[in-house]
Amino acid sequence: MKLPATVLVALVLLSAGAPAGASPDGQITWAVHTTLVPTYFDPSETTIITSFMVLYALHDGVVKPMPGKPLAPSLAESWTASPDGLVYEFVLRRGVKFHNGEPVTAEDVKFSFERYRGIFARGLKDRVAEVETPDAGRVRFRLKQPWPDFMTFYGTLATGAGWVIPKKYVDKVGEDGFRKAPIGAGPYRFVSFTPGIELVLEAFEGYWRKSPSVKRLVLRTIPDPATRLAALKRGEADIAFSMIGELGDEVRRTPGLTLKAVYPSTHWLYFVDQWDAKSPWHDRRVRLAANLAIDRRAIDQARTSGLSRITFSIIPSAFEFYWPPPAYAFDPAVAKRLLAEAGYPGGFDAGEYFCDMTSADAAEAMIGYLQGVGIRAKLRPLERAAFNKSIAEKKLKNLVQIIGGAFGNAATRLEAYVVSGGQFAYGGYPDVDGLFREQATELDRAKREAVLHRMQQLVHDKAMVAPMYELAFVNGVGRRVEESGLGLIASYAFSAPYEDLKLKTK
Repeated sequence: MKLPATVLVALVLLSAGAPAGASPDGQITWAVHTTLVPTYFDPSETTIITSFMVLYALHDGVVKPMPGKPLAPSLAESWTASPDGLVYEFVLRRGVKFHNGEPVTAEDVKFSFERYRGIFARGLKDRVAEVETPDAGRVRFRLKQPWPDFMTFYGTLATGAGWVIPKKYVDKVGEDGFRKAPIGAGPYRFVSFTPGIELVLEAFEGYWRKSPSVKRLVLRTIPDPATRLAALKRGEADIAFSMIGELGDEVRRTPGLTLKAVYPSTHWLYFVDQWDAKSPWHDRRVRLAANLAIDRRAIDQARTSGLSRITFSIIPSAFEFYWPPPAYAFDPAVAKRLLAEAGYPGGFDAGEYFCDMTSADAAEAMIGYLQGVGIRAKLRPLERAAFNKSIAEKKLKNLVQIIGGAFGNAATRLEAYVVSGGQFAYGGYPDVDGLFREQATELDRAKREAVLHRMQQLVHDKAMVAPMYELAFVNGVGRRVEESGLGLIASYAFSAPYEDLKLKTK
């Protein structure tokens, strides 16, 4: 079927085939700050941005963010959308193969979408009426109603639904077999995985975009930041993630090492009990007091030497439809006055303060500032996978420090965290929910932007959260690395694209 009066969304051809040249050589080793788990090998399980640290190597997407392109054609060489916003059609790139030599087909794309079961699966699939495969090289999505964020969810790192795995292989080895020995269409193939220790990958010279120049990648789990720095200085690691505070300063002072900051995530404190009428957080004055109690610039200075971007929104400033809220002053005196007006002149016990263990240092500082005005809390850091699972299942109470690293726009971020029924939302407000429904099918960009700006203003007015900063994710790069891949893809935390990485020539 030919699409009626289609609008060309993209027809950007990237270089196909591996260029002539030297074979991949050498090894790059990362000192990774968080534990790697087998679910990161499977696009269908994608729940957090950390998964893409592995997915960009092993797998490929129909469309995905690339350097200079937030939506770059990858396994699809082009796509079109109908004027009514109901039909999207993708034309697959010819000759692309999985690591086992099998061709990437439309059936694989359909299978991977239908198999996707990450946190956005229900919201994504509920809006798709049908996935058609007219032939081996074309895939067509029919939506139930216009949805301006379809490509945001399918083509960015908001989900793993557009990342493709081989249907025949999964059918043959089963779900467990796939996780133990994953096969994809990415620039690197799976070699071995030792839980809690390291993941080893090797260059796939048949990768369609180009053959990688580095033969072997090793992602080594080193939770302790001082140990990561030591490995970098000794040359046992070439890139060390999360060199915060004094560690970053030490990287700067060490000859041959460089410090690289990227801005992949927005951090904020979430008052998850604000919908409980018996909780102190139900009172806006208490939530506002917490915002005024925090010296954000001091926390940033201690953690990233002032490199982070102070924000008063949960929406990254680079996101489409971002609205810049007015700043909260650091004013402990007014915070104490608000608490007294709310009936807590001596403060109160706020219970447990949950956070991802990689940001426990910032959480300790936040707790200190809250305690300074009488809000007393006890730190409870959790390992990343467990932390995110607990948020999604709404199991955490009291105070939760969020790391918002998912790709998208203002609408997708708001839907996830402040709209009733959102993947991480513990509640919502009728006026905010109503505005979200209003913009959800609005195809006029200016009208949609106005509604989303009003939503963000309401979130700020209600003091639903206490924003912290757009964190400078500060990393150390070793002496042998010419191109680390850090910062090549806008707003992405880790090294990518892996096929662009380079070692210095001797």
